[in-house]
Order: sequence, then structure tokens, then C-alpha cells
Amino acid sequence: MSGSGSGKNDKTPNMELEMRFSDHFRARRCVLGLPLALSAALVAAMAQAEEITVLLPGGGYPASVIEEFTAETGIEVDQQTLAWDQLHTRIITALVAGTAPADVIELDWSWVGQFGAAGWLEPLDDVLDPSALEQVSVLPIFQAGGKTLGAPYNNDFKMMVVNTAHLEKAGITAPPTTVDELLAAGRAVKEAGITEHPFGLPLSVGEATSTAWYLITMMYGGDLFDADGNPAFTDPESGGYKALEFIRTAVEEGLIDPASTAYGNPEVREAFKAGDISFILSDGPGPLSTYNDPEKSAIAGQSAASVVPNVSGETRTYGLPEALAVPSASGSKDAAVKFINFVMSKEMQENVYTLDGTLPTRKDALADLNAAGTLESGDAIVAQVGAVGPLFDGGTPPWYPPFSNAAAAAVNAVAIGQMSVDEAVASIARAAEDARAEY
Repeated sequence: MSGSGSGKNDKTPNMELEMRFSDHFRARRCVLGLPLALSAALVAAMAQAEEITVLLPGGGYPASVIEEFTAETGIEVDQQTLAWDQLHTRIITALVAGTAPADVIELDWSWVGQFGAAGWLEPLDDVLDPSALEQVSVLPIFQAGGKTLGAPYNNDFKMMVVNTAHLEKAGITAPPTTVDELLAAGRAVKEAGITEHPFGLPLSVGEATSTAWYLITMMYGGDLFDADGNPAFTDPESGGYKALEFIRTAVEEGLIDPASTAYGNPEVREAFKAGDISFILSDGPGPLSTYNDPEKSAIAGQSAASVVPNVSGETRTYGLPEALAVPSASGSKDAAVKFINFVMSKEMQENVYTLDGTLPTRKDALADLNAAGTLESGDAIVAQVGAVGPLFDGGTPPWYPPFSNAAAAAVNAVAIGQMSVDEAVASIARAAEDARAEY
């Protein structure tokens, strides 16, 4: 899970083993002292105790959440957590071999097409609680082939983040809501000498760069592909083309630091926390608590999320959430679904946010937290979440990774000055066609 405060179980493996042996022997002594029929019943009940495994990134769910689920259902949970790269490798290796890496597994938004095409996951349409289906606006991101393959538990979507003190110094009374206002605000901050390079944007050859280009494409009202799956970014009037022009212009004017061609998200965020930039153009609500933490940031109290600017009067963005999924090879599908429905409830999503900062995917949970004043930049987040959509209709395609790599390389080349915008869009379109043909 991506929230701050992982909520890891404090028990060491040795302590857990000792406790299990102790429990076993205590139970055995009790059984031996009871009448034979009752003893047999207890032994049968112990043998039938159900357990599921849950495999997630980071710290996983807080221990108190797992304990509450077990108390309510009687189902024991063996929660296992791994770092992201190790997690992906373990999941893929097991699924390719036809086994379940766990009964409940992490499903990232970018894996949906590949996992769906391979038939690795159990459809959840008929077993998820109806309220979750209605309240989770990012659910379509986890649908492929007309089936829901994951239940989104960790909300992540693109927003803009601003330094409100910088805007105030530049005489800007509210965050920009249009692309023209955004450019004007950046130029005003720069001319006032508040920051030399007001816009933060990752431009290295990496996923952060391609996803930033996608967002700016949406700022200009564009999509990556048309209804027939053809590239929709090669026309000079398209959103994708204009997004590349925006990036080139911003670098040429010094609104974006030329050194950003070596930056990913971490470097941009560090610059923002240091007060060296005024806007992160492609960020999310997750890091807000870090930006406003005086122990971790030089701009504590000055950071706020803002809806994505646009050219149409309606903000648009896309989600990069994480979901819970059940492998088709799992031997405990019913119990796995019970766990998913438990943690997807409104009350539990609010509880987990309070415990470790994982942003709810349910609109009603977000609304409750905002009404209680506990959701940082809550009004902006609630306004933005209603405009979150999938980057790809029908789920992320299996050929997404090579396409994303090619897009990042082309954006980087434009920023460096090695490619024109025309050359870049042609290069990305060729890469898309090659990737689709390969898959």
C-alpha cells in the first residue's frame, strides 16, 4: 500500500512461531480433558479453520484491520509484503506457472491488459458489494474484456500541486484553471524572481515522463488513441501534439529547469519541498502530507493540490490506482472475496486513511473525510475525483510498457532539443504500431 505509515505487524517470525506452538499445546491439553465426542468436534473445527494469504506492496494493511477482519469472519490472514519490483516479479512468476502467488494480490493499473488477456484473474462483477461498484469512480480502469478484474483500494490520480505562498507573492489569488492561466502564472512567478524555474515536470526517459505527457495531453482536451485504436496525437491540432509544444516552450522559456531532462518524480518533489519550484504539473494527492510536514519540507503549510487546468472549461485527469485481485488459481476464492469486500467498505476505507494515509477510492468515504476536515486539500480532491477516467478504454493494453518507454524517450528528446515535435509524434506513433503488432 502507498499510504504513509505502513502499519506492519510488530511480531517477529520467531515470536509468531513460538506463539503458534504454545497455542497448539494449550489447545491439545484442553482437548484431552474433554469427553471424546466434544474433543472430536473441536479437532474438526481446528482442522477446518480457514486462512488466506494477501500479497501487497509496502507495509500492507495495518495489523488492526487484519485482526478486525479475522474477528468478524473467523478467517485468518497471512499478509505478506514486498518492495515493488520484487512484488511484480513474484506475482508474474507464479501466474505464468499457473499457480496463485496469494489468494488476494496487488493489481496495478498498468497490469490490467496483460493479466486480463492471460486469464489469470477471477472476475469480480458478481461478487463485489454493489456499493463499491457504485461508489468507486476509478473502477473502469480495472475492467478488461467486459469484466471487472480488480477492486481499487488505493486511490492515485493526476493533479497539479502548487506553492500557495509563491502564488500570493506573485499576486495570483487562486490556482490557474486554464492552460493560458497556467502559463501566465508561471511567467509571473519567474518575472517576480520568486523561483527561476516555476514548473516542475519529470523529463527523463522513464514512466514519470510519459505519464506527465499523457496528463498535459488531457489538459489540451486530447486522447492518446481514437475509438479505433489509432494514434490521436499526430495532428498539430491534437492534444498530444500541443502537449509536446507546451513542454518545448516551457523549457525554452526557462519555466522548466533544463536539468529536468534527468529528473523523475523524486527529484521534482525534492525541488518542490525545497521551495525551488512553484508548481508540480503532474503529481497526485498522496505526497501532500509530506510537502506540508515541517520535518520533511521547507515549505510546510504552503502546499495545496489543485484541479488539472484545461482548455474546455472541464477538468480531466486519469487514474493510476492500485486494486485487489483474486488469482484464478486461488483455492480460497470465497474467503478472498470476503476480505476484499471488508476492506472496500466505506467505514474501513475511512479507517485505513486515518491509520496510514491510504487515499480512499470510494466517493462517499472521501466526502465524509472532507466534511470532517481531515482530508488535506479536500475540496480540490473531491472536485478532481469526479473527473478521473481511464487512460485506455477497455483497460490498459498488454503492449503498454513498450509504448510508454517510446513516449518517454520522445518527450525527453524534444526537451533536450534532439527532436522536433513532428519527429517525436511520428516516433511515438511508430512505436505504438510496433508494440501492438508484437502483442
